[in-house]
Amino acid sequence: MRWLLVILVALLLFNGLQQWLEKIGLGRLPGDFRFRLFGREIFIPLTSSIVLSFVAMLVAKWL
Repeated sequence: MRWLLVILVALLLFNGLQQWLEKIGLGRLPGDFRFRLFGREIFIPLTSSIVLSFVAMLVAKWL
């Protein structure tokens, strides 16, 4: 249950920071899904999540 909550919060953060993340190149990687549903654009950043998790893991190992 805790992992489901973490994934939900991460997806909400990605949706909120979508414009800023696109400026640095995240959000347009292969595996990041973007589609329209009922007039709203839905963004599911699977590959970007993996990349950011890997970067966070590297930072945590260095500290």
